[in-house]
Amino acid sequence: MIDRTGVIFKGRENLNQWKSDHAIETKDRTLDDAIKDADVFLGLSAKGALTKEMVKKMAKNPIIFACANPDPEITPEEIEEGVIYKIEDNLKGIPGIVRVTSTSREDTGSIIIETDEDFDIEAILFDVKNAVDKVSSYPADLEPVVVTKIQEQQPTMIFSVSGKDIDLKSLKNISKNIEKDMRNIDGISQVSVSGFPDEEIEISLSEKDLIKYNLSFEEIVLAISNSNILATGGNIKTSKEEFLIRANNKKYYSNEIQNIIIRADNNGKKIKLSDVGVIKDQFSETPLRSYVNNNKAVILTITSTNNEDMMNSAKKINKYIEDFNKINNDLKLTALKDYSIVLRQRTNLLLENGGIGIILVLIFLSIFLNIRLAFWVAFGLPISFLGMLIFAGNFDITINLMSLFGMIVVIGILVDDGIVIAENIFRHYEQGKTPEQSAVDGTLEVMPAIVSAILTTLIAFSTLLVLAGDIGNFFGEVAMIVILTLIVSLVEALIILPSHLAHSKALQKKNKLQENLVYKFFTYMRSINNKGFELMRWLRDKIYSPTLKFALKNRFMSFAGFIAALMLTISSVFGGVIGVTFFPLIASDIITVDLKMPMGTNVKYTDSIISVVENHAREIGKEYEEKYMQNDDRNLIEYIQKNIGNSADNVAIVKGFEDVGGSSTASLEIYLLDSENRPQEIKAPDLANLIRERTGEIIGVEKFIVDGGANFGGSPVAISLLSQDIKELKSAKYDLLSLLNKNPKLTDISSNDPEGIKEIDIKLNENAYSSGLTYANVMKQVRAAFFGVEAQRFQRGEDEIKVWIRFDQKSRSLIKSLEEIRIITPNKKRIPLNEIADYSINRGEVSINHLDGSREIQVNANLLDPSDSASDIVFSIQENIIPVLKERYPSLKVSFEGQYREANKTIESAKIIFPLALFLIFIIIGFVFRTYSQPILLLLLIPFSLTTVAWGHLLHGFPINVISLLGIIALIGILVNDGLVLISKFNSNLREGMSFDDSIFLAGKERFRAIFLTSITTMAGLAPIILEKSFQAQLLKPMAISIAYGIGYATFLTLILLPILISFTNSLKVNFTWLYSGTKPNKRDVEAPIVEQLRQKR
Repeated sequence: MIDRTGVIFKGRENLNQWKSDHAIETKDRTLDDAIKDADVFLGLSAKGALTKEMVKKMAKNPIIFACANPDPEITPEEIEEGVIYKIEDNLKGIPGIVRVTSTSREDTGSIIIETDEDFDIEAILFDVKNAVDKVSSYPADLEPVVVTKIQEQQPTMIFSVSGKDIDLKSLKNISKNIEKDMRNIDGISQVSVSGFPDEEIEISLSEKDLIKYNLSFEEIVLAISNSNILATGGNIKTSKEEFLIRANNKKYYSNEIQNIIIRADNNGKKIKLSDVGVIKDQFSETPLRSYVNNNKAVILTITSTNNEDMMNSAKKINKYIEDFNKINNDLKLTALKDYSIVLRQRTNLLLENGGIGIILVLIFLSIFLNIRLAFWVAFGLPISFLGMLIFAGNFDITINLMSLFGMIVVIGILVDDGIVIAENIFRHYEQGKTPEQSAVDGTLEVMPAIVSAILTTLIAFSTLLVLAGDIGNFFGEVAMIVILTLIVSLVEALIILPSHLAHSKALQKKNKLQENLVYKFFTYMRSINNKGFELMRWLRDKIYSPTLKFALKNRFMSFAGFIAALMLTISSVFGGVIGVTFFPLIASDIITVDLKMPMGTNVKYTDSIISVVENHAREIGKEYEEKYMQNDDRNLIEYIQKNIGNSADNVAIVKGFEDVGGSSTASLEIYLLDSENRPQEIKAPDLANLIRERTGEIIGVEKFIVDGGANFGGSPVAISLLSQDIKELKSAKYDLLSLLNKNPKLTDISSNDPEGIKEIDIKLNENAYSSGLTYANVMKQVRAAFFGVEAQRFQRGEDEIKVWIRFDQKSRSLIKSLEEIRIITPNKKRIPLNEIADYSINRGEVSINHLDGSREIQVNANLLDPSDSASDIVFSIQENIIPVLKERYPSLKVSFEGQYREANKTIESAKIIFPLALFLIFIIIGFVFRTYSQPILLLLLIPFSLTTVAWGHLLHGFPINVISLLGIIALIGILVNDGLVLISKFNSNLREGMSFDDSIFLAGKERFRAIFLTSITTMAGLAPIILEKSFQAQLLKPMAISIAYGIGYATFLTLILLPILISFTNSLKVNFTWLYSGTKPNKRDVEAPIVEQLRQKR
C-alpha cells in the first residue's frame, strides 16, 4: 500500500534498514573491497588517481540568460520587441562575444551567447549582466532576467520508476524520495526527474453557475486570496511572557479549500466555493507523460560533473537499484541506459587494442632487432607511460575515450627513437668499441636527429591543442597524451636506454652460458633473430638496394611515377571515387524518434500516431531477432520509452532553446541491446531507416525524424535563412523545404519555424464601446475563462502549487462557449461576446528566432545513407539552390550551420596553424642540419604521403573527413622523423669522405632497418584499432587510418623518393655553381656538410 507521499507502509522497517545499510555501504569499505575495485592501468594502481569519464568535457564557454512573463500573457512578437531586441542591442561591442542567438516564445525569451575561448568567461559574464541591467524598460510584470553560464554535464545513468496499477501521483512522490536518496550518495549531485507535469489545484466553473449566483472570476479570486491566508498580527507582551498574534487559515489541498465562503448576506445565506465549482488536486493540463514498455513511468537522469567519477557513481546507483528492487514487489527501478557500461566497453576496447598493439610492436622488435636490444627498447614503453601518468593529472587529463586513443597512437612512435639509438649503439659495438664507448658515441651521433625528430612530432601534435571548434577540444587530449609521453620517452631514450645497453649482455661477447631455461629461451629467440636478420638483409640487398639504384639512375621516370600516383589520387577525390564529408556518423545503441504535428493537434491523435511508430519498431526488432539472433533468448529492443509532450532530441540544457512541446509533440527512445553484445550486422542506422520506411508518410506532419546515430558537430545539412523581411523569409523557407525534399539522399527534413497554433482573433464592434467595454477588460474576462486566472500560489512540500480558476473542460472545448460567454460591463450587465465582437481564425507564431540580431529560420536534414557525402550535398546546395533563392528574395542572407560550420571553424584555424607548424618544423630541421635545402625536401614528402591516406579510407569504407585531417596533421611530425635519420646519415657519410653517390646509396642501405622498423612499429600500434569492427571505434578510425597508411607509404617515400629529390637538388646546385663560377664542381662539394667543412678550413 502506498500513501500520499509515496512511502511504502508494508515493510517500512525493512526499508529503513535497507537505507541504513546502503548508507554504510557507500562510506565504510574494507581494504579488501578497495583492492577488488581498484583500477589497474599499465601497472599503476590508480583508483581515483585519474577521473574516468566518457569523453573529456569541452571547455566551451557559452552564456545563457532567459526571462519569463507568465501573467499577463505576452506574444512572441512582444517578447521580441520588448526584451530580445533591447538586450541584443546592448550586447553589441562586448569583447569576446562570437555570436548571439535568441528565441522569443509566448511568455519566454532566451538568448545564448557563444564566446571566444581566449577571453575570460567571468569578465564576459560580468559585461553581459551589466548590458542586461542597462535596459531602460521591460514589459510590465516581467520576472527577473537570469544571467548564468552553461555548465556542461554528461549523463551517467538514466533509469525509470514504474509500478503495476500505481497512479502517476504516487510514482512522482516515490521518485522524489529516490531523488533524495540519490543526492545522499557520495559523488552524486546532479539528479533530474521528468515524466510528469506540475501539480495544481483547479477550480472549474460553468457559465451557468456564474450567472446563477451572479459571480465574476474576480470576485472568486478575491475571496480565496482574502480567506486562504497565514498572517501575523503583531504580539502581546504581558508581565510574564510574550504572545504572537497569528491567523492560520491556510489550506493546501482541494478538499480543504472547498468551504471557503465567497459571499454571505445579512440573512445568513452563504455561497461556498464548492457551490459554484468543482475543486480538485491534479496535474496541470500540460501533456507531459512518459511510458516504458507501455507502463506509466517517471524518468530519473543522473549526470556527472567535473569532480565526479562516472564509474564509481554508476556502481553506487546500480547497487541502489538492485537493493530497491529486492524489497519492492509492485515497484521497479529499470536502468534504461547505463553510460558507465559504454565507458567500460570503450575502455576495455582501447586497452585490448592497445595491448595487441604493444604485442605486435614487441614481436616486430624481437624479429628484426637483437632480442636483448629489443627488450631494452620495449622497456621504454612502461617507463614512458608511467611518467606520463605522473604528470597527466596536472593537465586535467582524465581516463576517457580520447586519452586512451592517444596512448594507442603513441605506442608505435615511442619505440622509434629507441630503435634508432639502440641500432646505432650496436653498430658502433660491432666496429670494435667498448660497450660504454659504443653507448656514448652511438647516442651522440644520432642525438641531433632524434631530438629534432621528437620536436617536430611535438609541434605537429601541439597544433591539435589550438585548433578551433569542438573538434580541437575533443581531440586536444589525444595531443596532450602524445606530447607528455614523447617528452618522457626522449629522456628515457637519451639517458636511461644507453645506460642499460652499456651494461647489457647485448654488448658483451658471447661466453659459454649455463644451459637453463633462460639460456634455452634466448637461444630460441636468437634463432628467430637470425631469420629476421636474414629477411631484413634480403629485403635490403635484394629488394631495396636494386630498387634504389634503378630509381637514382632513372630518377625522372621514377619521380614521374610518384607524381602520377598523387595525381590519380587527387582526381579520384574530386571525381567522387574517394568520398569526402564533414564528419562520420557516430552509431548509437539508442534510436530516437521525434514527432511534431501542427500546433494545437489533440494529444490523443498525437499519441495514436507515435504508438503506431512504436508498434512498427517492435515488429522490426522481432524480424531482426529472427534473422540475426536465432537461439538467443535476449531481446534486441530492451526498452522503448515513449514521451508525450517532449521531444527525444530535447537535449537543450537551457529552458527556452529546447523543442516546443505540447499536445502536438511526442517521441520514442528505443534502447537496443548494446553493440558489444549484439551481432555486428545489426546497425542502429539501418533499423532507423526501416522504421522510417515502415511508417511511411504521415499526413500533416511537421517533423518526423528517426535517428540511429549521433551527428558530430550537428546536422549534416543545416541552413539558416536570415532576413528582416518576414514575408520573404517565410517564402524562402517553403521554397527551400520543397527543393530539399526533392533530393533523394536527404531525409528528416525540418525547420525550427513550425506552423503556429490556430488563433481566434477577436475584434470588438461598436456595441462593445457603447457598453463601456475595452479590449483590456474583455480579454481579461475571456482569458480567465479559457486560460484561467491564478488565484494563489503557495509551497506544498517541494512543489509550488498554483490555484487556477477557469471554465470546466467541456466549456473550454467548444468555440460556441466562447461565442456565448457573458462579458460583464462596467454597469454590471452581462452581454454575450458574439453581440459585442466578431472573430477570425488564423495561425500565429510559435517562436521567433534571431541569429546575430537578424530574424532566422533554420532548415535541417539528415542523410538517408550515412555513407553519402554531406559536404558534396552542402556544396551542391550552395551552388545550385541558394543563388536561386537569393535572386528570388533580395533581402535574404544565408548561413550554413551544423557540421559545415563546425568543420569550417577547424579548417579555417588549420589554415593558420598548419603553415606555422610547417615553418617551425622547417626552422628546427634547418637549424640542426645548418641548411635549408634539406628541410624543404623533407616537407615535399608530405603531399605525396596523402596518396595512401586517401586510398586507405576507401579501403576501409570511410570518407575523408575533418578527423582524417587531424591524422594528417599528426602524420607530418612522424613523417619527417625517418627522413631526418636518413639525411643525418647521408651528411655523416659525406663528412667521412665518401662520394656523393656512395653517401646517398649507403645512407639508405645503412638506415634501412631503422626506418623500416620505426614505420612498421607505428603501423603495428595502430593496426588493431583500424581493424576493429565495433562501432565504439568508428569515430577514431579516420585519424588512425591517416597516420598508419601515411606512415606506411612514407617509408617508401623516405627510402626512394627522398634520395631522388636529394639527387635532383644536387644536380641543380652543381649546374648553378658551374654557371656562376665557370667551373664544374664535384657533386659532394656543393652539399651543406662539405661546404661547412671548407668554410671552417678557411
